[in-house]
Amino acid sequence: MVWMTAAEALDMLNVRPQTLYANVSRGKIRAKADADDPRRSLYHRDDVLRMARRSNGRRKVEIVSSEAMQYGDPVLASAISTAANGKLLYRGHDAARLADSATLEDIAALLWQCEAAEAEALWPAGASHALQPAGHRRASSPLHANDSRHVTGQACSLLRANDSHHATGQAATCENSASESALAAGLLALARRSAVEAPSLGRSLADLRAEAASVLATLVNAMAGPGAKAPATSATLADTSGAIGQAAKPDHAGSTPIGRCLAQRWRAEQHEDLIRRALVLMADHELNASTFATRVAISTGASLAAGVLAGFTTLTGPLHGGAAKEFAQLIAQAQTGTADDAVRHWLASGRPLPAFGHPLYSDGDPRARALLRHLPKIQPYEALAIAAEQQAGELPNIDYALSVLTAHCGLPQEAPFFLFAVGRCVGWLAHALEQVQANRLIRPRARYTGPAEIINAGIY
Repeated sequence: MVWMTAAEALDMLNVRPQTLYANVSRGKIRAKADADDPRRSLYHRDDVLRMARRSNGRRKVEIVSSEAMQYGDPVLASAISTAANGKLLYRGHDAARLADSATLEDIAALLWQCEAAEAEALWPAGASHALQPAGHRRASSPLHANDSRHVTGQACSLLRANDSHHATGQAATCENSASESALAAGLLALARRSAVEAPSLGRSLADLRAEAASVLATLVNAMAGPGAKAPATSATLADTSGAIGQAAKPDHAGSTPIGRCLAQRWRAEQHEDLIRRALVLMADHELNASTFATRVAISTGASLAAGVLAGFTTLTGPLHGGAAKEFAQLIAQAQTGTADDAVRHWLASGRPLPAFGHPLYSDGDPRARALLRHLPKIQPYEALAIAAEQQAGELPNIDYALSVLTAHCGLPQEAPFFLFAVGRCVGWLAHALEQVQANRLIRPRARYTGPAEIINAGIY
């Protein structure tokens, strides 16, 4: 049959009814009235099949199988994280629940499978060790001499150097240049390490985990750099002393959790808990573009820094990690007109709506929900969310939540990118460690679509 019912279409697409109706209104799926019941509509099967194939996170098994890589793994096995049943799980733990109390260092210890003694050496104050994987025992030997004790504190020392006593005259001329500087600084710092550091293969996991903590500190250090003073925020919160919970523990000398470092750098100490939550939620997201790039690099035996550099370079493209800039344009359009008009004009241009929808979550991004629960509804963000659902059937994703966080807390414009990169670095390193243990080159085959062999063509 050429036409199918709404129930059949929804089952094939695995989306909510609003999304189906939005695709019809945008001309992506043809529809007509049901001759037997004019109150119902029928949907063109070819259009529905085409949309199902394009929805990467909702592909049917037969579609995935037909596109499987034939040399290497069609799907890379990983025990680090997965999106399942509308949740994001870190080694079986609900990331949204972890965000209630864990620090980024906690998540690193969990994803890197650090034993308690290792975590204590790497992050004397940053990790609470509440998330040790089952069956792990404390390490009985000291870390490699080239470890990175207090590296988080070292990263924070540079942040503190940018306090108000030294900020005069050092502020960046604009927010966009600050973001570009953070990107460039991160690229350069990782490239310098990549050029001289040892390959990842053939080394102990304890050694590699210590090096991973050092690479994380390098990226935080470089991106933080001498930066602009965060603009003042009009938001006021009640006294938060003691309200941060497990994330706020007495510091050991020379070590401060990364979330607190960023709050201090942005002079947003009262919003430390929100920053911590965002970092935890960004730590990993299955096998996305940047993570896959990291694993490919590490599969060659490249150093951990080189693997992270490979992942970090993907953030220079607008389709991964760059949604915040596009969403800023949508916000500007909503501020000069209305949210409804802004969304309508954006959709009319044929571009995907930034900061809304995610192919892995038909019922909405759980990371966004976990963060937005702790944020107020502010305009024009809330109006855009309503318009996006009404016109496109899409719900806010984590990029939207990071932008609302930035606006509410008065953070610099580069904060969403910063939080994405720093948080995700933990996941890149987890995948790097896992790929080292797999000890297998990732080398898929290409499905050749060019001409057949040409004989005696006279081309030399």
